[in-house]
Amino acid sequence: MADTDVGIRELLEAGVHFGHQTRRWNPKMRRFIWGERGGIYIIDLLQTERLLRNAQEFVNDLSARGGTVLFVGTKKQARDSVKEVAEACGMPHINHRWLGGLLTNFQTINQRIKRLHDLERYESDGQLALLPTRERLSAEADLAKLRANLGGVKNMTRTPDAIFVVDLKTEVIGVREAQRLRIPLIGLVDTNCDPDGVDFVIPGNDDAIRSCDLITRALGNSIAEGAGQWRAAEEARIAREQEAAAARAAEDAARREAEEAQRRQAAAEAKAAEEAAQAAKVTPNAERDEVAGRPAPTAGDTTPDPASKIETPVADAVLGPEDAAPAAPAEAAPEADAAQPE
Repeated sequence: MADTDVGIRELLEAGVHFGHQTRRWNPKMRRFIWGERGGIYIIDLLQTERLLRNAQEFVNDLSARGGTVLFVGTKKQARDSVKEVAEACGMPHINHRWLGGLLTNFQTINQRIKRLHDLERYESDGQLALLPTRERLSAEADLAKLRANLGGVKNMTRTPDAIFVVDLKTEVIGVREAQRLRIPLIGLVDTNCDPDGVDFVIPGNDDAIRSCDLITRALGNSIAEGAGQWRAAEEARIAREQEAAAARAAEDAARREAEEAQRRQAAAEAKAAEEAAQAAKVTPNAERDEVAGRPAPTAGDTTPDPASKIETPVADAVLGPEDAAPAAPAEAAPEADAAQPE
């Protein structure tokens, strides 16, 4: 039999079928009572087994979706089992005293939880020992009180999705807060309790240690199984997201490399085109120089071409070519006269 399966034999051995005395019963529990023996009501275990299975299916589905179940059991018979089972399945618990407003005034309770975390950090870092004696004693007393009242819910960042309660009469304040917030209630209900307002009633003995331990462990095992499925699904989802992120990063890197290669290729093509254009400018002059019998100038040669047209001097542009021509020497005049015939 699996850990989550609880049969009639286990319920009988744990004494779940024993109710309260006939003079201390609640008439609303009549439908869950099998009969009476020796002044004590006997609970119908067939209904207990069926309703326990329904509650197990509910908490298993809830934890498989990442939900949180708060275990509440402050009476001595259920205190140890509630703490052990809740810590084993990673759920919050209340086993010392229910603080009023834990659910309806969760913002204020959350501030006290932050104070608890701060004091625990100071203690682990050794800062409490450095305080003056009076302040250190006050901080240690506050830490002990917060651990007792809120130690089980210090990792609870929001109101729970469901609450499991042992003994509805003892936890009447918590039950009313859960009903006000419409949080599903799972209750181990004895014959002296009122089952109205409880979403999942588990009729059974809430005064025996073995009975409380059996019901609590049955629910805890179902929660642990569902939470394991949720963690596996979350790990698979995270792995898929990491793989997708790695694939996107590889695609981005490949795209950047392709773009960089294209830019380099475009730059090389532009440079080659520029060099070809410069070479094309030099080639016609080289061909003309070869035809004229002169060596072709290089690309960096700045010597003017002798065959090029001589620019007009400034004097010719201003005075004209006749006025700007220099006068002939005086000695040339007699020679011109002698050349004339008589």
